[in-house]
Amino acid sequence: MSHQQRMRVGYVLKRYPRYSETFIVTEILAHEAAALDVHIFALLAPSDTHFQDCIARVRAPVTYLGGEAVKAAEFWQAVNDAAELLPGLWPQLATARGEAARDVYQAALLAREVHLRGIDHLHAHFATSATSVARMAAEFAGVSYSFTAHAKDIYHDNVSPEPLRRKLASAAAVVTVSDYNLRFLREHYDGAAEGVHRIYNGLDLPRLPFQSPRERAPLILGVGRLVEKKGFADLIDACDLLRRRRRAFTCKIIGEGEIEAQLCEQIRRLDLSSHVELTGPRPQAQVFEAIAAASALVAPCVIGADGNRDGLPTVLLEAMALGTPCISTDVTGIPEIIHPNETGLMVPQRDAAALAEAIDRLLTDAALRVKLAKEARQLVEAQFDTRTNSAAIRELFTAAAAAARERRTRGQAREESV
Repeated sequence: MSHQQRMRVGYVLKRYPRYSETFIVTEILAHEAAALDVHIFALLAPSDTHFQDCIARVRAPVTYLGGEAVKAAEFWQAVNDAAELLPGLWPQLATARGEAARDVYQAALLAREVHLRGIDHLHAHFATSATSVARMAAEFAGVSYSFTAHAKDIYHDNVSPEPLRRKLASAAAVVTVSDYNLRFLREHYDGAAEGVHRIYNGLDLPRLPFQSPRERAPLILGVGRLVEKKGFADLIDACDLLRRRRRAFTCKIIGEGEIEAQLCEQIRRLDLSSHVELTGPRPQAQVFEAIAAASALVAPCVIGADGNRDGLPTVLLEAMALGTPCISTDVTGIPEIIHPNETGLMVPQRDAAALAEAIDRLLTDAALRVKLAKEARQLVEAQFDTRTNSAAIRELFTAAAAAARERRTRGQAREESV
Protein backbone atom coordinates (compact mmCIF):
# COMPACT_ATOMS: atom_id res chain seq x y z
CA MET A 1 0.00 0.00 0.00
CA SER A 2 1.38 3.42 -0.97
CA HIS A 3 1.97 6.22 1.53
CA GLN A 4 -0.92 8.14 -0.05
CA GLN A 5 -3.25 5.27 0.79
CA ARG A 6 -1.94 5.17 4.37
CA MET A 7 -2.26 8.91 4.86
CA ARG A 8 -4.61 10.20 7.49
CA VAL A 9 -6.19 13.54 6.68
CA GLY A 10 -8.34 15.61 9.00
CA TYR A 11 -11.13 17.57 7.31
CA VAL A 12 -11.94 20.70 9.33
CA LEU A 13 -15.41 22.13 8.76
CA LYS A 14 -17.44 24.83 10.50
CA ARG A 15 -20.53 22.61 10.73
CA TYR A 16 -21.07 19.04 9.71
CA PRO A 17 -23.25 17.83 8.19
CA ARG A 18 -24.88 20.66 6.27
CA TYR A 19 -27.78 20.26 3.86
CA SER A 20 -26.30 22.52 1.19
CA GLU A 21 -22.67 21.34 1.23
CA THR A 22 -22.97 18.11 -0.74
CA PHE A 23 -19.83 19.05 -2.70
CA ILE A 24 -17.78 18.45 0.47
CA VAL A 25 -19.45 15.08 1.04
CA THR A 26 -18.79 14.09 -2.59
CA GLU A 27 -15.11 15.00 -2.14
CA ILE A 28 -14.78 12.99 1.07
CA LEU A 29 -16.52 9.97 -0.48
CA ALA A 30 -14.11 10.08 -3.42
CA HIS A 31 -11.16 10.15 -1.03
CA GLU A 32 -12.53 7.19 0.91
CA ALA A 33 -13.06 5.26 -2.32
CA ALA A 34 -9.35 5.83 -3.01
CA ALA A 35 -8.45 4.43 0.44
CA LEU A 36 -7.58 7.76 2.08
CA ASP A 37 -8.17 7.64 5.84
CA VAL A 38 -10.37 10.68 6.54
CA HIS A 39 -11.28 12.08 9.95
CA ILE A 40 -13.88 14.88 10.15
CA PHE A 41 -13.60 17.67 12.74
CA ALA A 42 -16.49 20.13 13.05
CA LEU A 43 -16.31 23.36 14.99
CA LEU A 44 -20.06 23.39 15.61
CA ALA A 45 -22.91 20.91 15.69
CA PRO A 46 -25.31 20.85 12.72
CA SER A 47 -28.10 23.40 12.70
CA ASP A 48 -30.05 22.25 9.63
CA THR A 49 -33.35 20.41 9.95
CA HIS A 50 -32.85 18.27 6.83
CA PHE A 51 -29.85 16.27 5.62
CA GLN A 52 -28.89 14.63 2.35
CA ASP A 53 -28.90 10.84 2.09
CA CYS A 54 -25.34 10.77 0.71
CA ILE A 55 -24.05 11.62 4.21
CA ALA A 56 -24.91 8.08 5.31
CA ARG A 57 -22.25 6.74 2.92
CA VAL A 58 -19.40 8.60 4.67
CA ARG A 59 -17.35 6.28 6.89
CA ALA A 60 -15.12 8.93 8.49
CA PRO A 61 -15.54 9.45 12.24
CA VAL A 62 -16.85 12.89 13.23
CA THR A 63 -15.49 14.83 16.21
CA TYR A 64 -17.05 18.08 17.44
CA LEU A 65 -14.58 20.56 18.83
CA GLY A 66 -16.30 22.67 21.19
CA GLY A 67 -19.35 24.72 22.28
CA GLU A 68 -20.65 28.16 21.53
CA ALA A 69 -19.02 29.73 24.61
CA VAL A 70 -15.70 28.79 26.23
CA LYS A 71 -14.88 29.58 29.85
CA ALA A 72 -11.36 30.63 30.80
CA ALA A 73 -10.81 27.44 32.80
CA GLU A 74 -11.84 25.30 29.81
CA PHE A 75 -9.55 27.28 27.52
CA TRP A 76 -6.45 26.80 29.65
CA GLN A 77 -7.28 23.17 30.34
CA ALA A 78 -7.39 22.50 26.58
CA VAL A 79 -4.08 24.30 26.05
CA ASN A 80 -2.38 22.48 28.94
CA ASP A 81 -3.70 19.08 27.79
CA ALA A 82 -2.39 19.69 24.29
CA ALA A 83 0.97 20.96 25.56
CA GLU A 84 1.53 17.78 27.58
CA LEU A 85 1.60 15.85 24.31
CA LEU A 86 3.08 18.66 22.21
CA PRO A 87 5.83 20.48 24.17
CA GLY A 88 6.42 22.79 21.22
CA LEU A 89 2.92 24.21 21.57
CA TRP A 90 3.90 26.96 24.02
CA PRO A 91 6.26 28.82 21.68
CA GLN A 92 3.82 28.23 18.81
CA LEU A 93 1.06 30.06 20.69
CA ALA A 94 2.59 33.23 19.27
CA THR A 95 1.07 32.24 15.92
CA ALA A 96 -2.39 32.63 17.52
CA ARG A 97 -1.95 36.35 18.15
CA GLY A 98 -5.12 38.21 17.12
CA GLU A 99 -7.26 35.09 16.76
CA ALA A 100 -10.59 34.56 18.53
CA ALA A 101 -10.29 32.74 21.87
CA ARG A 102 -12.73 30.05 20.78
CA ASP A 103 -10.69 29.36 17.64
CA VAL A 104 -7.51 28.99 19.71
CA TYR A 105 -9.33 26.68 22.13
CA GLN A 106 -10.62 24.51 19.29
CA ALA A 107 -7.17 24.51 17.66
CA ALA A 108 -5.65 23.16 20.88
CA LEU A 109 -8.26 20.40 21.02
CA LEU A 110 -7.65 19.60 17.36
CA ALA A 111 -3.85 19.59 17.71
CA ARG A 112 -4.16 17.02 20.50
CA GLU A 113 -6.37 14.83 18.29
CA VAL A 114 -3.91 15.18 15.41
CA HIS A 115 -1.16 13.80 17.62
CA LEU A 116 -3.24 11.01 19.16
CA ARG A 117 -4.63 9.80 15.84
CA GLY A 118 -1.45 10.16 13.81
CA ILE A 119 -3.02 12.56 11.34
CA ASP A 120 -0.59 13.66 8.62
CA HIS A 121 -2.39 16.69 7.18
CA LEU A 122 -5.34 19.01 7.84
CA HIS A 123 -7.65 20.39 5.17
CA ALA A 124 -10.36 22.99 5.80
CA HIS A 125 -13.25 24.10 3.62
CA PHE A 126 -13.92 27.85 3.48
CA ALA A 127 -11.24 30.37 4.44
CA THR A 128 -13.04 31.46 7.61
CA SER A 129 -13.02 30.01 11.13
CA ALA A 130 -12.44 26.43 9.94
CA THR A 131 -9.21 27.50 8.26
CA SER A 132 -8.19 29.62 11.25
CA VAL A 133 -8.49 26.56 13.50
CA ALA A 134 -6.74 24.29 10.99
CA ARG A 135 -3.87 26.78 10.61
CA MET A 136 -3.20 27.04 14.34
CA ALA A 137 -3.68 23.32 15.01
CA ALA A 138 -1.20 22.52 12.24
CA GLU A 139 1.34 24.91 13.82
CA PHE A 140 0.79 23.44 17.29
CA ALA A 141 1.03 19.82 16.09
CA GLY A 142 3.80 20.30 13.51
CA VAL A 143 1.83 19.06 10.51
CA SER A 144 0.83 20.68 7.23
CA TYR A 145 -2.51 22.23 6.36
CA SER A 146 -4.41 23.37 3.30
CA PHE A 147 -7.82 24.84 2.59
CA THR A 148 -10.39 25.35 -0.14
CA ALA A 149 -11.67 28.88 -0.76
CA HIS A 150 -15.12 29.08 -2.33
CA ALA A 151 -16.94 32.43 -2.67
CA LYS A 152 -18.45 34.00 0.44
CA ASP A 153 -15.08 33.53 2.14
CA ILE A 154 -13.45 35.55 -0.64
CA TYR A 155 -15.97 38.23 -1.67
CA HIS A 156 -18.27 38.98 1.26
CA ASP A 157 -17.96 42.46 2.74
CA ASN A 158 -16.95 40.99 6.11
CA VAL A 159 -13.83 39.28 4.71
CA SER A 160 -10.75 40.86 6.33
CA PRO A 161 -7.89 40.96 3.81
CA GLU A 162 -5.00 40.58 6.25
CA PRO A 163 -6.17 37.37 7.95
CA LEU A 164 -6.93 35.88 4.54
CA ARG A 165 -3.50 36.94 3.30
CA ARG A 166 -1.89 35.21 6.30
CA LYS A 167 -3.78 32.00 5.60
CA LEU A 168 -2.89 32.07 1.90
CA ALA A 169 0.78 32.59 2.71
CA SER A 170 1.07 29.99 5.48
CA ALA A 171 -0.90 27.12 3.95
CA ALA A 172 1.04 24.35 2.28
CA ALA A 173 -1.53 24.47 -0.52
CA VAL A 174 -4.73 26.35 -1.32
CA VAL A 175 -7.51 25.14 -3.59
CA THR A 176 -10.17 27.33 -5.14
CA VAL A 177 -13.10 26.24 -7.25
CA SER A 178 -12.97 28.46 -10.34
CA ASP A 179 -10.53 30.29 -12.59
CA TYR A 180 -12.38 33.51 -11.70
CA ASN A 181 -11.52 32.99 -8.03
CA LEU A 182 -7.94 32.16 -8.92
CA ARG A 183 -7.50 35.38 -10.89
CA PHE A 184 -9.11 37.44 -8.14
CA LEU A 185 -6.90 36.01 -5.40
CA ARG A 186 -3.73 36.49 -7.41
CA GLU A 187 -4.67 40.05 -8.35
CA HIS A 188 -5.61 41.08 -4.81
CA TYR A 189 -3.15 39.04 -2.72
CA ASP A 190 -0.12 38.95 -5.08
CA GLY A 191 2.67 36.74 -3.73
CA ALA A 192 0.58 35.27 -0.92
CA ALA A 193 -1.66 33.61 -3.54
CA GLU A 194 1.10 32.07 -5.64
CA GLY A 195 0.35 28.63 -4.22
CA VAL A 196 -3.36 28.64 -5.09
CA HIS A 197 -4.57 25.84 -7.36
CA ARG A 198 -7.85 25.82 -9.27
CA ILE A 199 -9.50 22.43 -8.83
CA TYR A 200 -13.17 22.25 -9.65
CA ASN A 201 -15.65 20.62 -7.30
CA GLY A 202 -16.28 17.15 -8.65
CA LEU A 203 -19.41 15.12 -9.34
CA ASP A 204 -20.06 11.42 -8.82
CA LEU A 205 -21.03 10.99 -12.46
CA PRO A 206 -22.26 7.36 -12.28
CA ARG A 207 -24.99 8.64 -9.92
CA LEU A 208 -26.01 11.26 -12.51
CA PRO A 209 -27.01 9.38 -15.68
CA PHE A 210 -27.69 11.52 -18.74
CA GLN A 211 -31.28 11.63 -19.97
CA SER A 212 -32.32 13.37 -23.16
CA PRO A 213 -34.46 16.46 -22.51
CA ARG A 214 -36.32 16.18 -25.82
CA GLU A 215 -39.60 15.11 -24.18
CA ARG A 216 -40.06 17.13 -21.00
CA ALA A 217 -43.03 18.68 -19.24
CA PRO A 218 -42.99 22.52 -19.13
CA LEU A 219 -41.39 22.47 -15.68
CA ILE A 220 -39.02 25.25 -14.64
CA LEU A 221 -36.84 24.33 -11.68
CA GLY A 222 -34.77 26.37 -9.24
CA VAL A 223 -32.70 24.70 -6.53
CA GLY A 224 -30.75 26.38 -3.75
CA ARG A 225 -30.88 28.23 -0.48
CA LEU A 226 -33.48 30.98 -0.38
CA VAL A 227 -31.02 33.84 -0.08
CA GLU A 228 -30.46 36.98 -2.12
CA LYS A 229 -27.48 35.74 -4.14
CA LYS A 230 -29.51 32.90 -5.70
CA GLY A 231 -31.68 35.42 -7.57
CA PHE A 232 -34.97 33.57 -7.10
CA ALA A 233 -36.88 36.86 -6.88
CA ASP A 234 -35.91 37.43 -10.52
CA LEU A 235 -37.11 33.94 -11.42
CA ILE A 236 -40.51 34.67 -9.87
CA ASP A 237 -40.72 37.95 -11.81
CA ALA A 238 -39.84 36.06 -15.00
CA CYS A 239 -42.63 33.59 -14.28
CA ASP A 240 -45.04 36.51 -14.01
CA LEU A 241 -43.98 37.63 -17.49
CA LEU A 242 -44.42 34.10 -18.87
CA ARG A 243 -47.88 33.88 -17.34
CA ARG A 244 -48.79 37.17 -19.02
CA ARG A 245 -47.74 35.58 -22.33
CA ARG A 246 -50.18 32.76 -21.51
CA ARG A 247 -47.34 30.27 -21.60
CA ALA A 248 -48.24 26.93 -19.99
CA PHE A 249 -45.70 26.07 -17.29
CA THR A 250 -45.10 25.28 -13.66
CA CYS A 251 -42.13 26.45 -11.60
CA LYS A 252 -40.80 24.75 -8.48
CA ILE A 253 -38.11 26.21 -6.24
CA ILE A 254 -36.49 23.66 -3.92
CA GLY A 255 -34.77 24.93 -0.79
CA GLU A 256 -35.14 26.93 2.40
CA GLY A 257 -33.56 30.09 3.68
CA GLU A 258 -33.82 33.52 5.19
CA ILE A 259 -35.89 35.19 2.44
CA GLU A 260 -38.55 32.48 2.20
CA ALA A 261 -41.27 34.75 3.61
CA GLN A 262 -40.27 37.50 1.19
CA LEU A 263 -40.53 35.13 -1.79
CA CYS A 264 -43.88 33.79 -0.58
CA GLU A 265 -45.20 37.34 -0.38
CA GLN A 266 -43.93 38.05 -3.91
CA ILE A 267 -45.76 34.97 -5.24
CA ARG A 268 -48.95 36.04 -3.43
CA ARG A 269 -48.69 39.64 -4.64
CA LEU A 270 -48.26 38.54 -8.26
CA ASP A 271 -51.05 35.97 -7.94
CA LEU A 272 -48.70 33.19 -9.08
CA SER A 273 -49.60 30.49 -6.57
CA SER A 274 -51.05 28.28 -9.34
CA HIS A 275 -47.77 28.52 -11.26
CA VAL A 276 -44.93 28.84 -8.72
CA GLU A 277 -44.34 26.63 -5.69
CA LEU A 278 -41.72 26.85 -2.95
CA THR A 279 -41.36 23.19 -2.06
CA GLY A 280 -38.96 23.46 0.89
CA PRO A 281 -35.83 21.28 1.09
CA ARG A 282 -35.79 17.81 -0.43
CA PRO A 283 -33.41 14.81 -0.19
CA GLN A 284 -30.76 14.73 -2.88
CA ALA A 285 -32.35 11.77 -4.68
CA GLN A 286 -35.62 13.69 -5.00
CA VAL A 287 -33.76 16.78 -6.18
CA PHE A 288 -32.11 14.75 -8.93
CA GLU A 289 -35.49 13.30 -9.96
CA ALA A 290 -36.94 16.81 -10.20
CA ILE A 291 -33.99 18.07 -12.22
CA ALA A 292 -34.24 15.15 -14.63
CA ALA A 293 -37.93 15.94 -15.21
CA ALA A 294 -37.51 19.67 -15.88
CA SER A 295 -37.25 21.49 -19.19
CA ALA A 296 -34.93 24.04 -17.63
CA LEU A 297 -32.81 24.45 -14.50
CA VAL A 298 -32.65 28.18 -13.76
CA ALA A 299 -29.94 29.65 -11.53
CA PRO A 300 -30.36 33.45 -11.89
CA CYS A 301 -27.46 34.25 -9.54
CA VAL A 302 -26.70 37.82 -8.51
CA ILE A 303 -24.07 39.65 -6.51
CA GLY A 304 -25.72 40.49 -3.21
CA ALA A 305 -25.78 43.89 -1.57
CA ASP A 306 -23.18 42.59 0.91
CA GLY A 307 -20.86 41.37 -1.85
CA ASN A 308 -21.89 37.75 -1.34
CA ARG A 309 -22.15 35.65 -4.49
CA ASP A 310 -22.02 32.09 -5.69
CA GLY A 311 -18.69 30.65 -6.73
CA LEU A 312 -19.81 27.96 -9.13
CA PRO A 313 -23.18 26.43 -8.16
CA THR A 314 -23.02 22.66 -7.88
CA VAL A 315 -26.66 22.35 -8.93
CA LEU A 316 -25.77 23.72 -12.38
CA LEU A 317 -23.19 20.97 -12.80
CA GLU A 318 -25.65 18.34 -11.58
CA ALA A 319 -28.26 19.50 -14.07
CA MET A 320 -25.71 19.55 -16.90
CA ALA A 321 -24.75 15.98 -16.04
CA LEU A 322 -28.36 14.81 -15.92
CA GLY A 323 -29.23 16.31 -19.30
CA THR A 324 -31.31 19.29 -18.16
CA PRO A 325 -30.48 22.52 -20.01
CA CYS A 326 -29.47 25.43 -17.77
CA ILE A 327 -29.97 29.17 -17.65
CA SER A 328 -27.74 31.33 -15.49
CA THR A 329 -25.88 34.63 -15.25
CA ASP A 330 -22.26 35.76 -15.54
CA VAL A 331 -21.52 35.75 -11.79
CA THR A 332 -17.96 34.69 -10.80
CA GLY A 333 -17.11 31.25 -12.25
CA ILE A 334 -20.41 30.50 -13.99
CA PRO A 335 -19.14 31.52 -17.48
CA GLU A 336 -16.56 28.74 -17.13
CA ILE A 337 -19.37 26.20 -17.50
CA ILE A 338 -22.25 28.06 -19.17
CA HIS A 339 -21.03 28.87 -22.67
CA PRO A 340 -23.89 30.81 -24.28
CA ASN A 341 -25.86 28.77 -26.82
CA GLU A 342 -23.40 25.89 -26.42
CA THR A 343 -23.66 24.41 -22.92
CA GLY A 344 -26.51 26.61 -21.70
CA LEU A 345 -28.13 30.04 -21.92
CA MET A 346 -26.86 33.13 -20.13
CA VAL A 347 -28.73 36.31 -19.22
CA PRO A 348 -27.73 39.50 -17.41
CA GLN A 349 -28.13 39.67 -13.65
CA ARG A 350 -31.43 41.07 -12.33
CA ASP A 351 -33.04 41.10 -15.80
CA ALA A 352 -36.38 39.34 -15.47
CA ALA A 353 -37.36 40.08 -19.08
CA ALA A 354 -34.23 38.45 -20.50
CA LEU A 355 -34.68 35.54 -18.11
CA ALA A 356 -38.28 35.03 -19.24
CA GLU A 357 -37.17 35.07 -22.88
CA ALA A 358 -34.48 32.44 -22.24
CA ILE A 359 -36.92 30.20 -20.36
CA ASP A 360 -39.44 30.56 -23.18
CA ARG A 361 -36.82 29.39 -25.67
CA LEU A 362 -36.18 26.21 -23.71
CA LEU A 363 -39.86 25.50 -23.10
CA THR A 364 -40.66 25.73 -26.82
CA ASP A 365 -37.53 24.42 -28.59
CA ALA A 366 -36.86 20.72 -27.97
CA ALA A 367 -33.97 20.65 -30.43
CA LEU A 368 -32.22 23.46 -28.55
CA ARG A 369 -32.71 21.60 -25.28
CA VAL A 370 -31.07 18.49 -26.73
CA LYS A 371 -28.16 20.41 -28.26
CA LEU A 372 -27.35 22.28 -25.04
CA ALA A 373 -27.70 19.15 -22.92
CA LYS A 374 -25.33 17.05 -25.01
CA GLU A 375 -22.58 19.67 -25.03
CA ALA A 376 -23.03 20.35 -21.33
CA ARG A 377 -22.64 16.66 -20.45
CA GLN A 378 -19.43 16.50 -22.48
CA LEU A 379 -17.99 19.45 -20.57
CA VAL A 380 -18.91 17.96 -17.20
CA GLU A 381 -17.36 14.60 -18.08
CA ALA A 382 -14.15 16.29 -19.20
CA GLN A 383 -13.65 18.62 -16.23
CA PHE A 384 -15.82 17.69 -13.25
CA ASP A 385 -15.38 13.98 -12.54
CA THR A 386 -14.82 13.69 -8.80
CA ARG A 387 -12.43 10.78 -9.22
CA THR A 388 -10.03 12.92 -11.24
CA ASN A 389 -10.45 16.12 -9.27
CA SER A 390 -10.18 14.50 -5.83
CA ALA A 391 -7.02 12.72 -6.99
CA ALA A 392 -5.49 16.13 -7.76
CA ILE A 393 -6.37 17.27 -4.24
CA ARG A 394 -4.78 14.16 -2.73
CA GLU A 395 -1.58 14.90 -4.62
CA LEU A 396 -1.46 18.26 -2.83
CA PHE A 397 -2.03 16.54 0.52
CA THR A 398 0.75 14.03 -0.16
CA ALA A 399 3.27 16.70 -1.19
CA ALA A 400 2.39 18.91 1.79
CA ALA A 401 2.69 16.08 4.31
CA ALA A 402 6.01 14.94 2.83
CA ALA A 403 7.42 18.46 3.09
CA ALA A 404 6.26 18.73 6.71
CA ARG A 405 7.92 15.41 7.59
CA GLU A 406 11.14 16.60 6.00
CA ARG A 407 11.05 19.81 8.06
CA ARG A 408 10.51 17.82 11.26
CA THR A 409 13.37 15.48 10.39
CA ARG A 410 15.73 18.40 9.76
CA GLY A 411 14.64 20.06 13.00
CA GLN A 412 15.27 16.92 15.02
CA ALA A 413 18.68 16.51 13.41
CA ARG A 414 19.63 20.08 14.39
CA GLU A 415 18.52 19.53 17.98
CA GLU A 416 20.56 16.33 18.24
CA SER A 417 23.65 18.05 16.88
CA VAL A 418 23.57 20.78 19.51
